[in-house]
Amino acid sequence: MNEDWLDIIPGNAPLILSIPHAGTEIPEPYQTALNSLWLARKDADWWLPQLYAFAEELGATIIRTHISRTIIDVNRDPSGISLYPGQATTGLCPLTTFDGEPLYRDGFEPDDIETRIEQYFTPYHQALTGEATRLRQSHETIVLYDCHSIRSRIPRLFEGELSNFNIGTNDGKSCDPSLATIIANICASAPNFTYVLNGRFKGGYITRAHGNPADGIHAVQMELACRGYMHEPEAPDETNWPAMFDAGYAAPMQAVLRNILDAVLEFKGAHS
Repeated sequence: MNEDWLDIIPGNAPLILSIPHAGTEIPEPYQTALNSLWLARKDADWWLPQLYAFAEELGATIIRTHISRTIIDVNRDPSGISLYPGQATTGLCPLTTFDGEPLYRDGFEPDDIETRIEQYFTPYHQALTGEATRLRQSHETIVLYDCHSIRSRIPRLFEGELSNFNIGTNDGKSCDPSLATIIANICASAPNFTYVLNGRFKGGYITRAHGNPADGIHAVQMELACRGYMHEPEAPDETNWPAMFDAGYAAPMQAVLRNILDAVLEFKGAHS
């Protein structure tokens, strides 16, 4: 299935890759309300389809939206409840960038949130559910691997420099702990990279809503610090961000990610 904003590439392996934030498309009717199209795209998860391009060869199912997270963030709770109470974050239809810069012109903040949910949010989650159901017909255990990336330093969101690999399992609720251990061990053995399990990023709405280990669906979020696979500037602006994708520079991190997905494909966690 390939619609104008949603790609569903079906595979037969027990693995779904969700890529919810790599989209940069902003439909024209929304553009005039925004302060800047560059700001509206600033917090995209840049180049993840290129970084994970090998996953299709592994037989993974890939689901991604082309719509910018500024229009609607399909990894936020549609009720508006914060996934990280007490910490700075952005919402379902964000009003600011991660750095706190206003996205909308005064008086033009979105008032059509329900329409955006119906048009983009609900179909994305229906696709995840539908593909998980399809794969569970032939696999006792499947893994939903939610792909993300973020700039390494964003003082409004976290202190200091983020680890290269940030594994989130909703504090162990969204997958079998043994799967988290497998992934963490691969990250720990990767030279020149750092990792953390359930640190600042524990998994967003996708991980929390779709992970159901008791039913054989194990969900993991992987948040990558951008410096691990792209030339990340110290101070991003319109002249240097995003940096272009450099396959050679990205290769070491991509090799670790391939090791992770290879191990995920072998995972046979217990469930009832």
